[in-house]
Amino acid sequence: MRYLGNTNMKIKRVGFGGIPIQRITQDDTNLVIDELEKNNINFIDTARGYTISEEYIGNALRGRRDKFFIATKSMSRDYESMKKDIEISLRNLQTEYIDLYQLHNVKLEEYKTIFENDKAMRALLEAQKEGKIKYIGITSHSLDTIEHAVEDEKFDTIQFPYNIVEGQADEVFRKANEKGIGIIVMKPLAGGALDDATLAIKYILSKDYIDVAIPGMDSIEQVQQNVDVLNNLELTENDNKKIEEIRTTLGGKFCRRCEYCLPCPVGVNIPQNFLLEGYYTRYNLKEWSKERYDGLQGKASDCVKCGKCEKKCPYDLPIIEMLENVCAKLG
Repeated sequence: MRYLGNTNMKIKRVGFGGIPIQRITQDDTNLVIDELEKNNINFIDTARGYTISEEYIGNALRGRRDKFFIATKSMSRDYESMKKDIEISLRNLQTEYIDLYQLHNVKLEEYKTIFENDKAMRALLEAQKEGKIKYIGITSHSLDTIEHAVEDEKFDTIQFPYNIVEGQADEVFRKANEKGIGIIVMKPLAGGALDDATLAIKYILSKDYIDVAIPGMDSIEQVQQNVDVLNNLELTENDNKKIEEIRTTLGGKFCRRCEYCLPCPVGVNIPQNFLLEGYYTRYNLKEWSKERYDGLQGKASDCVKCGKCEKKCPYDLPIIEMLENVCAKLG
């Protein structure tokens, strides 16, 4: 157990990611939450955008709200929309307060405006004063955004992808830890791309400056497997060998969402296309992913194969080929 940054939330270093709740039933959710309680996993992360996740979790927490710290998040960027989303989250989660409310998936250009008077941060600060939320966090897939957030010190927590093949946040995590900003690791299994969950979580939590990893879990077996990792966080020589093998095998076709490939001349949102394909393929959230892909500005199908993105990619990914794979699956 450890405190999440400078907050008073004392949590288990394995938390619960609520995105897979969308593919199971309320009864199954209840069983998962039962298992969380049994294993003292007391940090739950969900989001307004995860369809029925908040509602199912809220139902499952009846009578035991005080045993968990609840984090949720919203994509709203303006004052009125965020104010509305906070109320919806309170209602869905059936609670008088939310421990951590996060601005969800903030891009750098949005970050520069969210502190303005008519933007989302004002609503969060008001809700905090009213006791509806306790702490305010930010999540992003943009390293530049997280770097700004850590530098500004306006958030209690940051949440960013980090795993065996995505280590670009290592330096900013160390800085955040030094400043007492809580560090929440999303995508610990690289969006389902990593098969060995035990090794993946062990790798992350072997780094003492990281507070908590939040793998998505949709069964009691997954809860048991993930919490068992905490019994031994020391990486062995064999573990390190496997880690290097994974990086060699997976690294050649895995987008780290660094965004160096952007801007695309025809406006293709390259990292977002790969992110949605990952949800479709590895998370088995086909309908959810397809709906978001259909509304995406800059689909993979718009690619004209100019190759400019591949020349800019620091990981030498075959981006054109990978975008063709997105088209084959999402349209």
